[in-house]
Amino acid sequence: MLSAREVMLVSKIIPVISVDSVEESLRLCEALVLGGVNIFEITLRTACAIDAINAVAREFPNAVTGAGTVLNAEQFKMVENAGATFAISPGLTQELASYKNSIPLLPGVATASEIMQGLAYGYDAFKLFPANIVGGIGALKAFGAPFKDVVFCPTGGINAANAREYLALENVLCIGGSWIVPNDLIKEGNFKEITTITKEALAALKS
Repeated sequence: MLSAREVMLVSKIIPVISVDSVEESLRLCEALVLGGVNIFEITLRTACAIDAINAVAREFPNAVTGAGTVLNAEQFKMVENAGATFAISPGLTQELASYKNSIPLLPGVATASEIMQGLAYGYDAFKLFPANIVGGIGALKAFGAPFKDVVFCPTGGINAANAREYLALENVLCIGGSWIVPNDLIKEGNFKEITTITKEALAALKS
């Protein structure tokens, strides 16, 4: 089993995916792999999400398929059974923290108190969410002093314009974002353009 930090080191960008069909998810993940990203956060925001996780995990065995928007233990068990390699939640409850999970959880935090609560439960890797609303880069810099051993994947309001600034921070291992998987392109079936956007995003981070 990968650790949460190992999941965060798979790619500088974890695409936050919301799809309306299994076929859509497979075509989208193929486009991302062709663009150089082999990790997927398929969110539980649509009716087909569990089926999509199952299909993507089987179709792309060399990629890392995870579930996002996991809100409770029941959903956690569902995504484990579907073949997810990791889970991400927008927050952390006692129910989630005490669940005997077989895959790593990256819980969401927004404040110092929530980070301290997560540390008390044994977590030291978090999703900062919603990053742009709760202080973004300034908040992450401020958290760096009292929480030296904590790492983050900021998500929410991350885009091509600010991605490099986030990733320049020592306590940021990766970023989560939907800007490389625009809904309009998915609906149009323009997966070739998503591959192009993904390649350009990764190239910009390396330059």
